[in-house]
Amino acid sequence: MVLHKYNIFEIKVAAKLHSFGYTKNNIMKNSLKISLVAAAMFTASQTFAQEHHEPVTKKVGHAAVVVGHKTSEVAVKGTVAVTGKRYSNHWAPGGELVYIDKHSRYYYVDKAGHYQYLKKSQLRTKPYKH
Repeated sequence: MVLHKYNIFEIKVAAKLHSFGYTKNNIMKNSLKISLVAAAMFTASQTFAQEHHEPVTKKVGHAAVVVGHKTSEVAVKGTVAVTGKRYSNHWAPGGELVYIDKHSRYYYVDKAGHYQYLKKSQLRTKPYKH
């Protein structure tokens, strides 16, 4: 046995593994597998560490905009339902109800609560099916 190539700890570990039935070749294969798995885990952790997350304030701001649009849409549609004149048997390209204003222009209310004016050629005579 040559002691100058290995330290005492390596000799003890090798002796212990040899007593469990491992040979030098099996030990090398297992250590290669372990090092490959460790390298893959390190690479994956670095990839996830660079993932971009939106700040909470941006998410809250976006939610506020969505709620504002929905509130505006509901308010305007309620107003139009009471005061507007419905153009019967005609729908907008997206399936929304079409109304006529006092200047005989056709319009519908979009998801943000805005009036979207249409040409007569853009009106549909059949409702939009999802």
